[in-house]
Amino acid sequence: MANRTFPSYWMYKDSQNKWRWTYHAVNGEAIAASSESYNRRADCENGIKIMKNSANSEIWLPNELAAMS
Repeated sequence: MANRTFPSYWMYKDSQNKWRWTYHAVNGEAIAASSESYNRRADCENGIKIMKNSANSEIWLPNELAAMS
């Protein structure tokens, strides 16, 4: 098995034997995690795919915060 590189997603089974993912940044720190567990590995992989495809999504703020820097 190859050595893990960063940034990367880590897929694992939780204490209930369900699939989850965590995304680690270039420095190895976890910065995002699945908000749900998945019964099937393929569903977990699809969750990662959705995150990867959201790179160009808009960022929205409440009006009272939009003018703040």
